[in-house]
Amino acid sequence: MANHYRPYRSHSGFTIVELLVVIGVISILIGLLLPAVQSAREAARRMSCGNNMRQIGIAMHNHHAALNRFPAGAVAKQYDAVPSTPWTFYRWSALASLSPYLENTAAYEVLDLSKPLYTVTFTITTENIVGSQTIVPTFLCPSDSFQRLHPSFGPTNYAVCTGSGSGGGTPIKTDGVFFVNSKTTVSDITDGASNTVALSESILGQSGQNGRDPQSNYRFTFSAPLNDFLCRISPTWNFADPRGFSWVNGEYRTTLYNHYLPPNSTTPDCLSPLLSGGPDVIFTPYGFRTARSRHLGGVNALRADGSLTFIGQEIDLQVWRSISTRMGREAVAPL
Repeated sequence: MANHYRPYRSHSGFTIVELLVVIGVISILIGLLLPAVQSAREAARRMSCGNNMRQIGIAMHNHHAALNRFPAGAVAKQYDAVPSTPWTFYRWSALASLSPYLENTAAYEVLDLSKPLYTVTFTITTENIVGSQTIVPTFLCPSDSFQRLHPSFGPTNYAVCTGSGSGGGTPIKTDGVFFVNSKTTVSDITDGASNTVALSESILGQSGQNGRDPQSNYRFTFSAPLNDFLCRISPTWNFADPRGFSWVNGEYRTTLYNHYLPPNSTTPDCLSPLLSGGPDVIFTPYGFRTARSRHLGGVNALRADGSLTFIGQEIDLQVWRSISTRMGREAVAPL
């Protein structure tokens, strides 16, 4: 009787070769599907990030309706109870001022904005310790790490725009919508609210990182106003207070940014405090800090009219700076 060869079959009825082919096909399909799934997830995260910004935009206009102006980018004033306190230690951000107009009223209710954020010893005022620690999900982009960066503060991915970064990165009397003690109204934005950026996003820093990633970290100098040369030669990087570490602080490390550098620039951001002058200006934070995001190819930006747009990182630098000013009279196409 002839001895016919019969291939080995598993109990399921498949040969080993057939099983390997099926595994290979499944692996290929998974390899094809994973990028699509990841892309869909990022699209959803980017949409959620944009929705956060729209909520902040609604809060801005509710603030404007209630007080006939947008909130100040930062607060600086004399503290009569302790006159030696530097004025900039009030430091309250636009996000802190907008809190009553958002769903996070619980955070606002435990803040006392009549007191400075910092004392003369650089500690947080007792009345504001709990509120400053609060994490507000609306201020965080789902595409980023969503992590606390400082034990005393809740972080933020969003910052209001001070303008083009002229004046060596000053936050005082800038050409944008928001600056120290600003009281900008819609009528002050003569370039058009739909053509002027009010807020954008920024990547959270990485505390304790030893690298020099320009997207996550920033250079630090001790000379303000800033210029390109001072920033380029500075050997110091700040890891102790990572970018975006606090939503209550009105400063360039956290809730202020400008358009001196293009979005997602490969040039690191650069910051410095003003170390001279009287109590009304000393310790004023200067900065060249641009918009940065984890989204592919650009950043979300909120216009002063409350509408949202996505701006590609390849945008011409002059156009980028032009859309940051409130009354520059630049001839640029609508956003």
